[in-house]
Amino acid sequence: MAARHPTNIVLHQRSRRLEVSFDDGLTFELPCEYLRVHSPSAEVRGHGPGQGVLQTGKENVNIRDVEPVGNYAVKLVFDDGHESGIYTWDYLYQLGRHQAGNWARYLEELAAAGYTRRASDEGAS
Repeated sequence: MAARHPTNIVLHQRSRRLEVSFDDGLTFELPCEYLRVHSPSAEVRGHGPGQGVLQTGKENVNIRDVEPVGNYAVKLVFDDGHESGIYTWDYLYQLGRHQAGNWARYLEELAAAGYTRRASDEGAS
């Protein structure tokens, strides 16, 4: 698969979504909560297989800033203080392409942990 590059990135703070358009014509609207709980940081993913940390209480998280990282990624600065994840173009593209499945798995993990999400207009569906 050819590497995809974004043609436009727009932060919609009011609706808490990051809109990312790619050079193949696809555009994804990625909720801030979805991006936060799928952060590529070691804090979320851990340092090896099976070491990830389930993120809870992120229903109303927002992105304060989108900072470019070279020509290959962005750093998302969240309003809960999290800012260590580097979202490469490929990772953002994969998050968009697999949003429904990723979100369903996240909700299953929350349920298995006994966590009930607070009502929110967020979500990846």
